[in-house]
Amino acid sequence: MRTILLIDNGSRRAESTLNLRRLAARLAERAGEPVLPVSLLHSDQIPADRLDDRPADTFAPALHRLLAQGARDFVLVPLFFGPSRALTQFVPDTAAALTDAFGPFRLRIAPELCPLPDGEPRLTEILAEHVEQTALVAGRPATRVVLVDHGSPIPEVTAVRRWLSERLARRLGLRVKVEEAVMERRAGADYDFNGPLLEDLLRALANMDRSTPVILAMLFLSAGRHAGPGGDIAEIIGRVESEHAGFRVHPSPLVGSHPGLIEILLSRLNCVTS
Repeated sequence: MRTILLIDNGSRRAESTLNLRRLAARLAERAGEPVLPVSLLHSDQIPADRLDDRPADTFAPALHRLLAQGARDFVLVPLFFGPSRALTQFVPDTAAALTDAFGPFRLRIAPELCPLPDGEPRLTEILAEHVEQTALVAGRPATRVVLVDHGSPIPEVTAVRRWLSERLARRLGLRVKVEEAVMERRAGADYDFNGPLLEDLLRALANMDRSTPVILAMLFLSAGRHAGPGGDIAEIIGRVESEHAGFRVHPSPLVGSHPGLIEILLSRLNCVTS
């Protein structure tokens, strides 16, 4: 019998783990099999009383416990947009270390949310719906949109954002200008593939036109330290708005809040045969 794990990178914020648990429960309902919510790192530092008195599971201890209980066939469903090093290095290295202790076992990783070159058109639709919803709440049509992600030192991860940006622009139409940015990136020309920093791009847009708001299409899954209330992106928005009177930035909901994400996760799980 296989053991299914829904895995994310992890966060020290309870909201992220609670969202992972909600997604795992919904995926389990659709799949008709149990799905365990497991973070790779960080989440075990959240006090249990902020998690309904259930401490968060992180990958290495959870896999160790499951192996000790006799499980030997694992399927990992990644809550990652692209081929992060967490999937290509951390997970295999952790599994190899546990193989030394427990002997051989089977561990398969389902495709990430937007595997290139085919990508995932349903993610484009989620982003478009979130942009349209945000524009409706703001009471202004969407004409300037910035698709923002965390940023990665890996070109293949940035390529996912680029793929989504191109298709989001087509989906929203010619009246909407879609640009890309990263929340943070490493310095130096070697990382210019990341594109501009969000803070720099927002300042440039504000200097160009303060009266037209910008909608941030948030390529984030959960409300952790970066995308949550009072997080890094909220601080960036606050700084830029305070420097440019009348300029407004409206962040969209996060991808992890959209019900359509479950169908994408189910498709990824179904890529792994029993």
